[in-house]
Amino acid sequence: MAEIKLKKDTLIVSETDEKGIIVYANEGFCDISGYTKDELIGQDNAIVRHPDMPKESGLDLWNTIQSGKIWNGIVKNKTKNDDFYWQNATAYASKDANGNPRYISIRVKPTDEEIKNAIKLFGLEE
Repeated sequence: MAEIKLKKDTLIVSETDEKGIIVYANEGFCDISGYTKDELIGQDNAIVRHPDMPKESGLDLWNTIQSGKIWNGIVKNKTKNDDFYWQNATAYASKDANGNPRYISIRVKPTDEEIKNAIKLFGLEE
């Protein structure tokens, strides 16, 4: 597995429904993950969850955004071909045009320091 580094100007945006099913993915998400929009839309957001990520971090994210608060953290995701990438993620609750809950996530390139801190926090080897 190789690390794919986000470019400084890459912006990854996705939207899920209240069950975590992807309903929108931008071009940046497709480019870094290796999936097409058609492959992402309708899939559980866990399709890109890297096994190195502690389950607690996902629960913290979900509980935070469901309570109406903004969540921010460093996340390691996997690509379609099992490479990986680090991202600085911010997620928050929203509503669609019909008032249904939606969750928006915006991700950017993390700093080297943020990645090092996340590796330590998650107990991963560098």
